[in-house]
Amino acid sequence: MAENDKSELPTQEEDSTIGSAPLAIPPPIKTPMYQAMNAERYLRQARIKQMQQLSGSRLLCYIAGSGARITRDDTIGMVELLHNVPRNSNIDFMLHTGGGDIDAAEKIVAMLRTTVGQGRLRVIVPDFAKSAGTLIALAADKIVMSDSSELGPIDPQFLKKDGDGNARWHSVLNYLSAYESLCEKLRATPDDLPARIMLSKLDPTTVVQFEAVSKRARTLAEEHLNRWMFQQNKGNYTKIASELMDTNKWPAHGQMISWEDAKEMGMEVQYLEPRSDEWRAYWSLFCSQRLAVKDRENLFESDYASLPMEGPS
Repeated sequence: MAENDKSELPTQEEDSTIGSAPLAIPPPIKTPMYQAMNAERYLRQARIKQMQQLSGSRLLCYIAGSGARITRDDTIGMVELLHNVPRNSNIDFMLHTGGGDIDAAEKIVAMLRTTVGQGRLRVIVPDFAKSAGTLIALAADKIVMSDSSELGPIDPQFLKKDGDGNARWHSVLNYLSAYESLCEKLRATPDDLPARIMLSKLDPTTVVQFEAVSKRARTLAEEHLNRWMFQQNKGNYTKIASELMDTNKWPAHGQMISWEDAKEMGMEVQYLEPRSDEWRAYWSLFCSQRLAVKDRENLFESDYASLPMEGPS
């Protein structure tokens, strides 16, 4: 729900008296019931405002519910978050997501970096930012993490219908890995009947399509690192991108990449001790937002906007 519920009321200067008696307080901008119904949201936004005053950065939050994904519809939420943020601002972007559409992730990055301009962008990961979420984090100047934080392998997920017409999400890297593995078996043993049967179940058109998606994900990861995270201190962006898409190193899509793993790989990580005041403030805010967001919802929240958006089922 965006902060667009202010009533058209006269200002205190315009209507400062009732009869001849002066008003003791300015007129309310929300009805008491509306205020009560949205009390938790207003409390979170007040907390965000306080945190901004301490950090000197605008705090924008993208919190995904269970089963929610990054989609192209997230553009609406990002426009709400950036509505009143001036260009060249320092932005702290709190991100919690299991991943989704890499094209949508690229658009989120473009919107954030355009607004940041000559400012600083930090991505704060309270719990996890997986796959396309990791891709967004790579576009930060620094990734803020603690012991509860995790990134994930960049493994694009692709929605495709199976033979029965049911839409299923496929792991692009696992699909391609299975294809390569079966091809190697048949090159070594052409008469391997089980391998031949399994290979026949993989669609050649899908293989070509997934190879293109994988290549695009790697290119985006390299561009984000080279253009932003390593714009001052150049790091080995091609090595990091390759490691993040290495199914031998990270065989599971949801595998944890801790702050220590990320730092060892060469990413710019700002580690916050769990008991530090700064991290406790982020974690407390995240917990209240995580409880507020519903399944298949993404919550976009700042000191000004609060918009829950339900994604596709």
